[in-house]
Amino acid sequence: MQIEQNISLKTYNTFGLDVKARYFVSVSNVDELKSVLALKEYPEKLILGGGSNMLLTKDLNKLVIHINLKGIEIISENDDFVTVKANAGENWHEFVIWCMNHDFGGIENLSLIPGNVGTAPIQNIGAYGIELKDNFISCEGLSLKTFEIRTFSKSECQFGYRDSIFKRHEKDKFIITSVTFKFTKRNHKLNINYGTISSELKSLNIVNPTIQDISKAVISIRESKLPNPKIIGNSGSFFKNPVISKLEFEMLLQNFPDAPSYSVSEDEIKIPAGWLIEKAGFKGKRFGEYGVHKNQALVLVNYGQAKGSDILKLSKLIQKTVLRLFNISIEAEVNIL
Repeated sequence: MQIEQNISLKTYNTFGLDVKARYFVSVSNVDELKSVLALKEYPEKLILGGGSNMLLTKDLNKLVIHINLKGIEIISENDDFVTVKANAGENWHEFVIWCMNHDFGGIENLSLIPGNVGTAPIQNIGAYGIELKDNFISCEGLSLKTFEIRTFSKSECQFGYRDSIFKRHEKDKFIITSVTFKFTKRNHKLNINYGTISSELKSLNIVNPTIQDISKAVISIRESKLPNPKIIGNSGSFFKNPVISKLEFEMLLQNFPDAPSYSVSEDEIKIPAGWLIEKAGFKGKRFGEYGVHKNQALVLVNYGQAKGSDILKLSKLIQKTVLRLFNISIEAEVNIL
């Protein structure tokens, strides 16, 4: 473990933004993490996971601590279920593939989501009708105040749509070090009715899909819509899908009868933010080195030399335009630094 100076974070954030950290260190276990956090000569610290859910708008005059805790462990199992603990530094998609290779079902719909395991509970990642909370048992977090490990149960995490206690009451108070899940070993519950999964399976001539088939279908869909961050810098979905009241939705339908929607509750409707942004005319729009992806309006991209401030400016323009046209506010899903 060595503290380095003036390190570019270009390879540590999926936007590929060339922002520098005044100080940088990568930790591979909890003891190293505690030691670094205790260093009083670096009062300003930033925790960095997979770098997939952040927009860096300036150089960071602080100590950036890269969470590189690795390891996947089977805690318990029977004929039907298995409990698996994954450390925070594990790549999320690689963890999904590990589960597919072991025929553990539950997160196949979450294939190819960027980021690491440790940051997944913070925003309760979700895709194609599945959310992290659906298979979540608990997570361990290191208190930044006491340096003690606390276990958070599912109920304590207070999961919501792209939300958790770690974005509210416990924000910046804990570093998640591991996450424990419960998966099926047989009689897998398949979810193929959200989005275009079923049609993708048909195109692949798959009638009785396995969880591996669903994972492959999701990967195919995402690759057709979303740019590879290694080729075009991006953070996946930049905005949350807004949830509005049924009354607001009925008003929206008066001017936009083709508006797609998903029921959240008896009184709430979720509107795809990508549809709003596309209708506002931003899909595929390019502004020099940055813009909106041509295949998915939810994705803001860095074509190579963009600055984080450029992308932030574009995101605010999109929010302002969507609000003016539809009277709907859309929130950024990424953390802006």
